Amino acid sequence: MAVSNIKALIPGELHKVWELVLDIENYEAWRSDLSKAEVISDKKFIEYTKEGYPTYFTITLVEPYKRWKFDMENSNMTGHWTGIFTAKGDKTEIEFTEQVKAKKWLLKPFVKSYLRKQQREFVADIMKNFL
Repeated sequence: MAVSNIKALIPGELHKVWELVLDIENYEAWRSDLSKAEVISDKKFIEYTKEGYPTYFTITLVEPYKRWKFDMENSNMTGHWTGIFTAKGDKTEIEFTEQVKAKKWLLKPFVKSYLRKQQREFVADIMKNFL
């Protein structure tokens, strides 16, 4: 299983960062990697890449303004994501950790670098909303 972690200080107040990241229905407005996101229920949603490739998410924990966790799966991988949000004055420290297992052995050597790229892009997209 590949594990990737990213930590960043966002120049935005905790409640605003939290609301942005958990506003799944508006992901396509600010996420550069997605064509759309679809909320299925209060515990399930689907993200679609620009090419229309779906990834399915099941929310496993919501601790408002502190922690958000979910499981994720598509035809290439299965895994778990944890987001930790911490107020640092008028800024917010985010720490996101992904644990992913490739379903196809051919993909295993590339999983960790792909995760890192995705995490950097996600954080950059969040940052753009607060600069």
